[in-house]
Amino acid sequence: MRRILAMALALALLAGCAGNKGKEAPPAPEMTPERDLAAKVTARPVMGAEVTEEGALAAVKFGLDLFRESLDGENTLVSPLSVLEALAMTANGAAGDTLAQMESVFGLKRDDLNGFLLAYRQGLGEGASLANGIWLNDGLGLNVKEAFLQANADYYGAGVTQGAFDEAARDEINAFVRDHTAGRIERILDELDPAAAMVLVNALSFDGTWETIYREDQIQEGTFTGAAGESQDAAFMWSDEEAYLADGHAQGFIKYYEGRDYAFAALLPEEGMSLADYAATLTAEGLRAMLENPSAESVSAALPKFTASWGAELSAALAAMGMPDLFDPERADLDAIAADAALHVSQVQHRTFINVDEKGTQAGAATAVEVRVASLMGPEKQVVLDRPFIYMLIDCEHHVPLFIGAVTEVG
Repeated sequence: MRRILAMALALALLAGCAGNKGKEAPPAPEMTPERDLAAKVTARPVMGAEVTEEGALAAVKFGLDLFRESLDGENTLVSPLSVLEALAMTANGAAGDTLAQMESVFGLKRDDLNGFLLAYRQGLGEGASLANGIWLNDGLGLNVKEAFLQANADYYGAGVTQGAFDEAARDEINAFVRDHTAGRIERILDELDPAAAMVLVNALSFDGTWETIYREDQIQEGTFTGAAGESQDAAFMWSDEEAYLADGHAQGFIKYYEGRDYAFAALLPEEGMSLADYAATLTAEGLRAMLENPSAESVSAALPKFTASWGAELSAALAAMGMPDLFDPERADLDAIAADAALHVSQVQHRTFINVDEKGTQAGAATAVEVRVASLMGPEKQVVLDRPFIYMLIDCEHHVPLFIGAVTEVG
């Protein structure tokens, strides 16, 4: 029955698109008190949510897996937290094998993930902020389940906006992202498909001032060797740090932001090892242990100034991580969103930005999930980041990466 309804709705949409080509879209159904979900859903307090060790480890593993799947040989920057928030909201509408696959990729049951992310968000220190929102295409007349929207309001503070999916709605979503990333992500959607049923959006902003700002005499010109072996002029910021990182294939350092709620962590693979090969050696347990317990050794560290922006559609990466059904019109089970149509996720757009300079770091990320009707001191160490390296912005309590990136070129 579900598939029959989906086919009927799809045919209606096709007929509508053909019949209105070059004309204005038909008006949305009249908004009645029963259909005004935005007015019905208000966030309620949630008791008992906590940041667990299991949840933190799962978040680190998800971040590592997403980073590995996203590495493309160029500058790469993902925000696992942003993607996780948007997907977790989507999971509140999933069931059956689709939900089981998502939970396997998350490393947590849905209810546990909801509680973890709520508590994690509530405990974030000053400097990082997240915002979530849901946009519903009122023109399709879907009976979206109130329980789905209520869960996302309770755990993610996600407001609901209803209306036609036109240019004004696209601009509103982009403005939401722009406002909640301090303008660092200008837009998350170039187009908003009028046939889409829903868009779930997360926006993340980070502002950090170094605990010790670099002096002018600590900035020296040097050469960065890119992944292809090309030489690039770069401005390196030199400092003495006291948190040294090392495993069998890389060495690095931690540099703290003011207040020590957050830190910048860098890892430089050994000579001859690519970033992809090094990333393949990392485990969530090993990475978290290294970040939690840096060696208290003096490190002469050189960090290049850099600015990077990155964007990708993540459905292929997420499917490869283990949740293919979510993107399959024939197999996706999102009946907990709306039972009167077969839904699937058509795309997961992700955009990121970071700027690292002598004063600190500014970063932003946004994720949009589009749902469619289907159908002590020893010898001084030195780490000079003068070739491709991996970096993270981590919180210093739970050591969960807010961002994981790779620098293959600077400038």
